Amino acid sequence: MNAPRPLFDAHLHIVDTRFPLVANGGYLPAEFTAEHYRRRVADLGVVGGAVVSGSFQAFDQGYLLDALERLGPGFVGVTQIPHDTPDARIAELAAKGVRAVRFNLRRGGSEGAEHLEALARRVHAVAGMHTELYVDARDLGRIADTVAALPAVSVDHLGLHADGLPDLLRLVERGVRVKATGFGRVDLDPVAAMRAVLEVDPSALMAGTDLPSTRARRPFEDTDLDLVSRAAGEHLDAVLHDNAAAFYRVGSPGERPSRPL
Repeated sequence: MNAPRPLFDAHLHIVDTRFPLVANGGYLPAEFTAEHYRRRVADLGVVGGAVVSGSFQAFDQGYLLDALERLGPGFVGVTQIPHDTPDARIAELAAKGVRAVRFNLRRGGSEGAEHLEALARRVHAVAGMHTELYVDARDLGRIADTVAALPAVSVDHLGLHADGLPDLLRLVERGVRVKATGFGRVDLDPVAAMRAVLEVDPSALMAGTDLPSTRARRPFEDTDLDLVSRAAGEHLDAVLHDNAAAFYRVGSPGERPSRPL
């Protein structure tokens, strides 16, 4: 059997009950540690990834820094911070592998949208961090100009809903990146949506597992990567690895590690 292509998992969660968890809408996830993750993706060719803070982790970075240390080189963090976090703390987090700040506009647990522009610009100026949005694309229209003007930004889970895809694609035209993740939580045809993003900008699409798929109608399945392959065609290596590795500033330009996790 051929070895899988290298995958930079652009969206994963680690849930470690040694660290604070905050119930969100009455929901608390099951534990999913760095070791659980390693075992789950052992056959997928994962060479790195982005550990993303969930609503249930609020402003805690303890779990995230621990997870990055346990997962090792190639893994970076996406955190949630208050808008008044000092520059020195932002720089400290960046030095420890945090590459982005997340605004969870769908479920909360993060800073609010009223602080999006100022905080996104500040973390980028201080530490080169980009901004990630968990948002229903049907809500993008009202913040489109703000989002398009940010230094660097991505949208989770293909924007979640087909009705918002036109607004999402207009933002892709203006430089926004999109995560091909969470197929078990979206209300759209993921293959059609991925192809639409690639037609606008082949460098914009980044694949990931969304493990452990908290609150999704169905969890990630290995066959979801087959859907990515079907949609990506000649752009498959870029979608699986290169686009995200560049966006998260992992490795040298064009470098594609061959050793999986």
